[in-house]
Amino acid sequence: MYIEKSEFTLWMEKLSEKLDKIGKSLKELCNSSEVMKDDKLLDNQDLAFLLKVSYHTLQRHRSNKVLPYIIIGHKTYYRASDIRSFVTDNFDCQILERFNKETKITPQ
Repeated sequence: MYIEKSEFTLWMEKLSEKLDKIGKSLKELCNSSEVMKDDKLLDNQDLAFLLKVSYHTLQRHRSNKVLPYIIIGHKTYYRASDIRSFVTDNFDCQILERFNKETKITPQ
């Protein structure tokens, strides 16, 4: 049931290459601000600044399940398309216009 050294070395090289590919893909994904084409990710700081609200207000909206969010690596992110819907439903049109202007995303 023992594996020969050459076979083990070959297997470890393949595993190492695969892990390198996964690591590069993950790094690209983490450094990208787009989740899908034309959909930007915003963090708490960005969203609080754009909506001119506190972090606690964002937390309250998340807790009430009014504001959709994603957690990646212990950090909270929001899709721009979800925020647009949230702003449309809960805020006045001036805030929506400012949000669209500052994120440079046109509504569909």
